[in-house]
Amino acid sequence: MKHLSIGLLGFGFMGKTHLWAVKNLPFFYDLPFSAEVTAVCASGHDPAKSETVAKAYGISRAADEMAIIHDSSIDVIDICTPNPYHYETAKAALLAGKHVLCEKPLTVTAAEGYELAELAKSLGLTCGTVFNNRHLAPVMRAKQLIDEGRLGRILSFDFSYKHNSCIDPDRRVGWKQTAEAGGGTLFDLGPHVIDLCHFLCGKVVTVTAKSQIAFPTHLRADGSVWETNADEAFYMICQLENGAVGNVTVSKLTQGANDELTFTVNGTLGSLSFSLMDPNYLNFYDATAVGTPMGGVRGYTRIECVGRYPAPATGFPTPKAPAGWLRGHIGSMAAYLTAVYEGHPASPAFEDGAYVQEVMEAARKSAETKREVSLC
Repeated sequence: MKHLSIGLLGFGFMGKTHLWAVKNLPFFYDLPFSAEVTAVCASGHDPAKSETVAKAYGISRAADEMAIIHDSSIDVIDICTPNPYHYETAKAALLAGKHVLCEKPLTVTAAEGYELAELAKSLGLTCGTVFNNRHLAPVMRAKQLIDEGRLGRILSFDFSYKHNSCIDPDRRVGWKQTAEAGGGTLFDLGPHVIDLCHFLCGKVVTVTAKSQIAFPTHLRADGSVWETNADEAFYMICQLENGAVGNVTVSKLTQGANDELTFTVNGTLGSLSFSLMDPNYLNFYDATAVGTPMGGVRGYTRIECVGRYPAPATGFPTPKAPAGWLRGHIGSMAAYLTAVYEGHPASPAFEDGAYVQEVMEAARKSAETKREVSLC
């Protein structure tokens, strides 16, 4: 059985999530290969932290980024570092002949993203951007229904991702909130919903957007005052290539929200709706169903997606078991590593990450100029 060796760069929240996904692949997927994180760089400035992480999580060795990238025994470089470092690290890994999996956003500019995509293609390497929500069972079922034509022609949509973290006065600002680090709510939450809109509905051709900063100051980790310099919420009206028009909203200003990723897609023959806080079900309205006053069956159907994943999923723990947030990440990891093993392009690929970056840049330009921006 072929073995894939992975070098993990970065060990914050997402680094831990990726390691968990790799370790648990055999429970959830019957794959013709094995995979293992064999080296980790938890911090580029603190080698002791990498050693501590390697020991605590059973990783064979700790090393600095470049040593891992140039290690001939490593097949895949998994990038979970902050946004500004993705481009240089991914480029170095590609030039070293490594397959690359990179957390979103792929880069801080679309030009960098497309450059990486072209480089990966020219070198014949399999590279993926992590859009884990594509791999949730209800999203997979939604894609199936749309591709089967069950919604007819898509007319409108509403994708949103809402948190409450910028409202909390006691929460100290982190790098994700700063413009210097390529942060802000658009770059943090935006990639997820923009990718889902693209994946399910099609390409954006125009965008009209507005950003919002509701709290001019926050506190740094040391308690000093920091002037807010990146958006706390972002609102977009998008028109797609197929003529559909809808909203894409990201906000960290929604009181009461936890991890509120939702979408609604409306077509000539039906509609779909989903909420990440109710992850076991997809709601489907079939407008072709009988709708007579007595005996009609038209109305939203609550489809039980739960743990029903197609082969090579093992069905562990059981197809009836409720879904969890981590399930999308293990599905994402399985899909990417299978593409590496089989030697074909990943989906989502670097091109998808670059495209999402292009949409976000157009949205920011629209917000700055107060005008509609075309992506054509």
